[in-house]
Amino acid sequence: MKKHYAFLFLLISTVMFSQEDAWVYFNAKPNAQTYLDSPLLMLSQRALDRRTNQNIALNITDVPLETTYVNQVTGSTGITVLAQSKWLNALHVRGTQVNVNALKSFTFVDKVVFADKALNTTSKKVIENRIAATNDKLKTTINYNYGTSANQIQMLNGQVLHQQNYTGSGKIIAVLDSGFPGVNTAQPFQKLRDNNQILGGYNYVSRNANFYTGDSHGTSVLSTMGGYKENQLIGTAPDASYYLFITENGASENPVEESLWVEAAEEADRLGVDIITTSLGYFGYDNANYSHVYSDMNGTTNFISRGAEIAFSKGIIVVASAGNEGEQTEKHIGSPADAVSVITVGAVTASKVKSSFSSIGPSYDGRIKPDVMAQGTAAVVSDVSGNIGTANGTSFSCPIMAGTIACLWQAYPSKTNQEIRDMVIQSSDKYLTPNNNYGYGIPNFGTTLEVENFVNSDFKVYPNPARTHIVFSFSNTVNNAMVSIYSVLGQKVLYKKITEGNSVVSVESLKSGLYFYTLDADGLHKTGKIIKQ
Repeated sequence: MKKHYAFLFLLISTVMFSQEDAWVYFNAKPNAQTYLDSPLLMLSQRALDRRTNQNIALNITDVPLETTYVNQVTGSTGITVLAQSKWLNALHVRGTQVNVNALKSFTFVDKVVFADKALNTTSKKVIENRIAATNDKLKTTINYNYGTSANQIQMLNGQVLHQQNYTGSGKIIAVLDSGFPGVNTAQPFQKLRDNNQILGGYNYVSRNANFYTGDSHGTSVLSTMGGYKENQLIGTAPDASYYLFITENGASENPVEESLWVEAAEEADRLGVDIITTSLGYFGYDNANYSHVYSDMNGTTNFISRGAEIAFSKGIIVVASAGNEGEQTEKHIGSPADAVSVITVGAVTASKVKSSFSSIGPSYDGRIKPDVMAQGTAAVVSDVSGNIGTANGTSFSCPIMAGTIACLWQAYPSKTNQEIRDMVIQSSDKYLTPNNNYGYGIPNFGTTLEVENFVNSDFKVYPNPARTHIVFSFSNTVNNAMVSIYSVLGQKVLYKKITEGNSVVSVESLKSGLYFYTLDADGLHKTGKIIKQ
């Protein structure tokens, strides 16, 4: 009998005294109209301008949490509030199972969801094995050999953007990572400091304003975008401005980091940030009961992925690392890389071959992931002392991509985040034949810029991609022109004489695929690519 009593005592003790992480969701925001009537109580003018420019209306998710609700939860017995989210109308709390469940008695609580899904009464039985804790941000190998960052920019044809003075100026990027030591002292970041391009930041892990601390991972990540050291390292967006947010605790892996990430994303939104880049990924945790399984990677289950999707709905472009688990038993992308609208970036070598460590798709619900690829093997980075070396990881292909996207958006400030996202993906070399290793492939920002420049000139080609026809529009001073369309093998498949009044070319006879065109007229010669859907 004593053994039975001992077992019963152990069981009761486990329930009563072990600390559990959970999300407490509220069911209302009673003062919502007050905030919606006075938007500057919620968002900065720059954030409101971003919404206006993209025709995005304010809604209930923009409204802060109800303070009286938060205070009642905070004052509850044995409850510690670790993070909060206005977007998801929730608090991340820690307490015993009994104390957390007691929060359900509040009339304003909609539901309580434990990080350990087995504790949720409506949970289905999990049949997949949970993986051990992973720490994608630290799986990098650094060799302090001087190199050049030219290849990682030229692979994306980003130098074409730079050559036309699109270097990220006027765009704001929020970097959500594990620390930024040395950014305030190291030489490669001097240009950012001298030009006041570091706009601020916050340490959500320690709850203080010291973001020049923590793990050096974020320092190297930032260097691929904002670094500037002649003949050694030029970032992809050297003239963009940056906010630096620490949301990842390098000492442990716990789901509260997902909540801190969402909290930082909400602040980025409030400040009017254009792009969020994050070289963090979540799948396994120190407590295996908290770890995700592949079926969670559907873009709608995990807290961080839902937050990332809301960020996109606010007009922000979110760029995330695919993950570094390509050589592990569980090779799939983590979160927030699984979110539908996130631009998920895998890694390739300098010769455009998939890096063996780069996580693969698809998402659990069958979507193509990663979305695009950039150099992540031997990426050129800076350390905290300003030494230039190389590092491996999707941690670096992600910001390399994010910086280039900032330059592209600078070139087309009137475009929405969805339009920019589409431009990037449609310019990629595997757009018509995507797969779960490379996604849509490696974007060509030079070609994208070239094609899109036509829209802002006297010469336009649209729609592109096209299903039935393409319109070639040009200046009235050009009377006649000849359009030739070629297959990727160089075979002429269509030839037509067009005029300003009759510039529609039918492409219905063409098979789906990539084609090239030339347009020749007196004083006008244009070339480019078109995609037949």
